Amino acid sequence: MTSTLEFLVRHGYVVLLGWVFAEQIGMPIPSMPLMLAAGALAGQGKLSLPASLLLCVFAAVVADTFWYQLGRLKGIKVLQLLCKISFEPDSCVRRTEGVFAKQGAQSLLLAKFFPGLSTVAPPLAGIFHMKLSRLLLFDALGSLLWAGVSLGTGYIFSDQIEHIAERAASLGGGLGVLIVAALLGYIGYKFYGRQKFLRELRISRISVQELKEKIDSGEELVIVDLRHNMDFEAEPEIIPGALHMDAKELQEKNDRLPRDREVILYCT
Repeated sequence: MTSTLEFLVRHGYVVLLGWVFAEQIGMPIPSMPLMLAAGALAGQGKLSLPASLLLCVFAAVVADTFWYQLGRLKGIKVLQLLCKISFEPDSCVRRTEGVFAKQGAQSLLLAKFFPGLSTVAPPLAGIFHMKLSRLLLFDALGSLLWAGVSLGTGYIFSDQIEHIAERAASLGGGLGVLIVAALLGYIGYKFYGRQKFLRELRISRISVQELKEKIDSGEELVIVDLRHNMDFEAEPEIIPGALHMDAKELQEKNDRLPRDREVILYCT
């Protein structure tokens, strides 16, 4: 048995509870490998599968309830803070809000299978005042499905996972180097794409101060507020004289915008 599995057997449920909670609270430590290992140990009779499942669901729901309450207290700023630390902050808010707007509480059923949505869905539920009982119901079902898939996979393939773990251990530090290199390559790719995107936008961007100077000077402008409807409902303040429409409406009804004036778009 590898040292990882031995450690899990020795400390068992406390490690599983703490690890899943830490991931769901926002720490970058994926819990799926640990749940696979716990499922494999349950398949070998060294851990209880129902107890492991219950602890995973409990840890996830407690963490999500914390984010839900923070969303209720702090509003959209919580979502913006979470998206600032993502690799794609320019699209994080809009993408996750779009999914939540379409699916509502049902998005919680599959949210944990999608890292971005998993983190953002609970505070979104708080921001838009979903009932706590509704959040707990759908979040518990989603956590049960998520943990059940991981633990169940480990349980079913317990013999194969043990063999894979032994092979990985035999590779020693080489495996760690490969994993770190792959992670750094992914981060580098995302960083390069973001910088390229920002360079392309820099020419056509305007600062808040520059916009204010144009407005104060009486320059005729067309200002369009492209915030998602959920953003707008949470913070309905708008730049004086601005039109509010979402991006889809702008694409479909761009004839509403005059062609003889400068058009300024903002989405946050």
